[in-house]
Amino acid sequence: MTPATRKRPLLADVVRAELSRAIISGEFPLGSKLPNEEQLRERFDVSRITLREAVQGLIQDGYVIRRQGSGTYVTRRPSLHNSLDTNFSYTEYLERAGSRPGKKLISARLVRADAETAEALSVDGDAEVAEVRRVRTADRRPAIYSIDYLPADIIDLRADRKELHGSIYRLLTVRGHPVDHGDAVIAPAVADRELAELLQVTEGTLLQHLTQVDYDADGRAVMLSLEWHVPSVIELRVYRRGPGPLAPAD
Repeated sequence: MTPATRKRPLLADVVRAELSRAIISGEFPLGSKLPNEEQLRERFDVSRITLREAVQGLIQDGYVIRRQGSGTYVTRRPSLHNSLDTNFSYTEYLERAGSRPGKKLISARLVRADAETAEALSVDGDAEVAEVRRVRTADRRPAIYSIDYLPADIIDLRADRKELHGSIYRLLTVRGHPVDHGDAVIAPAVADRELAELLQVTEGTLLQHLTQVDYDADGRAVMLSLEWHVPSVIELRVYRRGPGPLAPAD
């Protein structure tokens, strides 16, 4: 099977990533003013529209703030975060954010699907599914513990074991099931003894728990993911637009 061609990132996303790296590295410290629009356009050799889209992305991320008539300022040294309005590979995200990604494979095995997993993946209740447990790190700090379940006909745990140390999204693309979209639910969770050891936090630490089902372009459920995020390392965040101008009250 021939790997699907990977989409090139939008130019605005490339500029946004480079600007975030500059903030993280300290080139633009907390409270400093970003170079003006013409200087940034010259630095990145992009159009005004592309640059404004990139800066707007940084505003949405909470990295900078625009002050009317004054300029754009760095509001804080950003922590890593998962923007829930976009589905992406953590490995590629951490690389773009200037962090060194890592992944520890805890286990990879075939298990019988329980009722919730069978329903999420639309498989028979007694069907075998692949279960992959991993800890993702950012600059050697544990950030996410994940348990991923995939239909057994999509993944070959023995042949694909090396790829499990990288992006499962990339592996799904190779297997002919690139992820088109996902449905996610977030809830608070408290670290028990096992989670505390895996994520190197104190037992009782409040975590962010994400349950997500990913689908390919045909609408087939290809992965159920259970994730526990350490908020001090990587946040789950949502940018909410609007509502904009409202009609006057009667």
